[in-house]
Amino acid sequence: FPTAMHVAAAVAIHRDLIPAAERMAARLESHAKAWDKIVKIGRTHLQDATPIRLGQEFSGYASQLRHGIARLEQARHALCELPLGGTAVGTGINCHEDFGSMVAKDLCVLYSTKGRPIVFREASNHFEAQHAKDAYVEASGQLKTLAVSLSKIANDIRWLGSGPRCGIGELIVPAVQPGSSIMPGKVNPVICEALVMVTCQVIGNDAAITYGGFGGVGSLLDLNVAMPMMAANMLDSIHLLSRACDMFTTNLLDGLKPDEARCKGLIEGSLAMCTSLVPVIGYDKSAALAKEAFKQGKTVRDLAYETCVGQKDNAGKEITRKDIDAYLNPWSMTLPGGEGSAGG
Repeated sequence: FPTAMHVAAAVAIHRDLIPAAERMAARLESHAKAWDKIVKIGRTHLQDATPIRLGQEFSGYASQLRHGIARLEQARHALCELPLGGTAVGTGINCHEDFGSMVAKDLCVLYSTKGRPIVFREASNHFEAQHAKDAYVEASGQLKTLAVSLSKIANDIRWLGSGPRCGIGELIVPAVQPGSSIMPGKVNPVICEALVMVTCQVIGNDAAITYGGFGGVGSLLDLNVAMPMMAANMLDSIHLLSRACDMFTTNLLDGLKPDEARCKGLIEGSLAMCTSLVPVIGYDKSAALAKEAFKQGKTVRDLAYETCVGQKDNAGKEITRKDIDAYLNPWSMTLPGGEGSAGG
């Protein structure tokens, strides 16, 4: 039984979850590449921040998935250590000494797929493998971490697609339903919300698996007695995450589009554009400029034309209108150190 639950989880991660996560990562990477020229406003604390490229944001999401896949491979590796041969309490009584290693080799042949080997091995210490389920707790923790990543991605896309007119509206989420029950034509981000619900369930499953590994709850003396519950929750998490990654890729990411005009318009109106003026006129004057622009209902650029042109910068050089445009170049603000801007 303890071997079967390891094999089942390892094979499900190997055959279902890792390929699904890889498909999702590849789609995120393709969006990151295609949208790398689209500059938009960044946000921290749900407030306007300095510009960022849409491709840069999606490269971050893709990197979360790639890190998640690496964690899944670690989880699979932990699960591939099998307690076969330990018999009742780990001593190996009534079992041939080569039984565990021989069966592990056969399982490798049975469950490896073309180009995707899976390597089972006999436990190095049968007392640990038989008495505890730490590898299961570890693997569940990796699934939980992936769930946290997926929740972040789904919620970000939901926010960026909010609107379409009264929200952020930088992304156009594909419609997968005719509208809400009362508001015709309303495109709800139901795919994002479905993924978020999956991640909640996976985190709950992880809590149950963790308690199953506790001494005095599941692992007590020479045998863990919570294995059925742990196996059921582990396989549920793997199944949910596998299907959710496929569902999210097919029903949302494949049809997701940027609203370039919206991205451009929000940048120009953002008060955070004043950040690139800090090396030129100082922090206090830049902050005052932003507050005054908000008070007057003007853009930072327009007010800078009015108040900064003809003034001296921090180096004693007279500021020109051309300088303002260079300082407030959104593209340059997305590069390390603001490369390419007049402010250096």
